Amino acid sequence: MRIVFMGTPEFSVTVLDALVQAGHDIACVYCQPPRPAGRGQVERPTPVHQRAAALGLPVRHPKTLRDTQEQAAFAALEADVAVVVAYGLILPQAVLDAPRRGCLNIHASLLPRWRGAAPIQRAIMAGDAETGVCIMQMEAGLDTGPVLLRRTIAISTTQTASDLHDQLARLGAEAIVTALANLDTLTPEPQPDEGVTYAAKIDKAEARVDWTRPAAEIDRQIRGLSPFPGAWTMIAGKRVKLLACQRAEGVGPPGSVLSDLTIACGQGAITITALQPEGKPRMEAEAYLRGARIAPGVVLGE
Repeated sequence: MRIVFMGTPEFSVTVLDALVQAGHDIACVYCQPPRPAGRGQVERPTPVHQRAAALGLPVRHPKTLRDTQEQAAFAALEADVAVVVAYGLILPQAVLDAPRRGCLNIHASLLPRWRGAAPIQRAIMAGDAETGVCIMQMEAGLDTGPVLLRRTIAISTTQTASDLHDQLARLGAEAIVTALANLDTLTPEPQPDEGVTYAAKIDKAEARVDWTRPAAEIDRQIRGLSPFPGAWTMIAGKRVKLLACQRAEGVGPPGSVLSDLTIACGQGAITITALQPEGKPRMEAEAYLRGARIAPGVVLGE
């Protein structure tokens, strides 16, 4: 099929590669414009932009699709379908209507649960037992369109958002290739009104660990926000991201160190297994403790 691909982050790269490998004709790749990054604030193309360029595909990165000239340029591509995954711009009705078979979105949740910007993180933080991907026919509402295909997977009690992100990217790539191959036989299923939840964008204020909360909630917070933006606490007056953990036994004042990096919570305890001190790379807990001895009884977060 002749496809316009629309995506921006690493999650979308996996899908783009799968469409190319499946033999589809990628008429054009749309992504977000380059953004200043790094210490020098040099403009850096997005992951999809870089991958599309490496594949020799034409790339467009308009700041908006509301401009009538941009809409005309999009329509002139004469695509059979647009595949949209984590693109980051709202598609006006003129864009939604342009491809012959419409626009298909790959959404990383089991719709109607977790519509919106951060479905992977929210599923882990809420303690969901399963998640998945949906191939959805796009319409004007936020992730409200009928679902053509869904794939479900379990969420383990040790998965981080990074782990689940990679797994769902592969699952989404497989699902969209299957959906395109069977587009004539798939039946769109309207989303039910029951069970709708919204995965709001992660607010930085959510990232600070409140040690008075139960260990189960803090465990999910750390895993759900790893690696970005990263749940954090203060250790010896310095901000430290907590990137991996496991549930542990122990009782003590919330935030107090029981041993090594086993920390008492409001109920139960957790052991930090990987972390990132401010200005330094990620490290395992053992490596961190070789240079930062923390005595039992020290209270984190202060």
